[in-house]
Amino acid sequence: MDINIVWIALAAVVLVFTYKGIIVIRNSERMVIERLGNYSRTLMPGINFIVPFLDQPREFIWKTPASTGVLSGLLGDNSGASYSSLQSVKRIDIRETVLDFPSQVVITRDNVSIHINALLYIEITDPHDAVYRISNLPNAIEKLGQTTLRSLVGEMELDKTLSSREEINTRLQISLDEAADDWGAKVKRVEVQDLNVPKEVQAAMEKQMRAERDKRAAILEAEGLRRAAILKAEGQRQSSILVAEGNKEARVLEAQGEKEALNKLKEALGEESFSQYLIAIRYLDTLNTIGASSAGDKTVFMPIDATATLGAIGGIKELFQGK
Repeated sequence: MDINIVWIALAAVVLVFTYKGIIVIRNSERMVIERLGNYSRTLMPGINFIVPFLDQPREFIWKTPASTGVLSGLLGDNSGASYSSLQSVKRIDIRETVLDFPSQVVITRDNVSIHINALLYIEITDPHDAVYRISNLPNAIEKLGQTTLRSLVGEMELDKTLSSREEINTRLQISLDEAADDWGAKVKRVEVQDLNVPKEVQAAMEKQMRAERDKRAAILEAEGLRRAAILKAEGQRQSSILVAEGNKEARVLEAQGEKEALNKLKEALGEESFSQYLIAIRYLDTLNTIGASSAGDKTVFMPIDATATLGAIGGIKELFQGK
């Protein structure tokens, strides 16, 4: 009877040791094991065996999912799960998680105070370094991010800060990733979430924007008027050129017509008769000019030899009759 009790006790101890020595690790988890206070190994996904009472999981400070569904901490995940305050956990989650920096006041280079916060996406790459090289990884990343953000924004003026979110994200990610690499973590990306300026500064910026818009509108209006004036002047110039070219062509055509008419008349009258014709025409034109110049005067100028004029006219009549 006593022997049976001993065997039962031994079997119970074996079962307890077996139960305590089997640890199942999920695919997204890791566990750091210490033996008598010294680092032993890191448990990988699957079934793992440890020596009870000699091997103990090393606790790790991290955020754990909250059951209330209300975001009460700094960390969150992409699925929108909320996290409670910092706690000591034995299983290290190696999935990418989010650190949400609390909004803080940062002074820009031109002494403007702005409220800014950022999201930091981080994952643990080396559980050993995350446990032994930093005591509180989430808090260290948060504080380092805040100080780095203050330093970056402090180098920029307000306008540069508002228009350089991508540059801030990149420089902040590079700086944090260099530090996190020594802590067994990797900063995947950083996003500046909110960037709020004081109301009086915002009002001044809106006034400046309105002034800039009015300035651009005035410039565009002046440019439009200038272009319209240029087009109008260009149109008038083209019109003048066309009119001048038209008048020129008309005079050329008229001169060509007169030349052709005189040539035909010359052929019809002959060289001598044509010369007499030209003299008679010039004589009549001269008399017409003299009469026009003395139209308002009682004095009438007559040629010295009036019979010559009549003779010239008669000569023209005979020329055409003879032909």
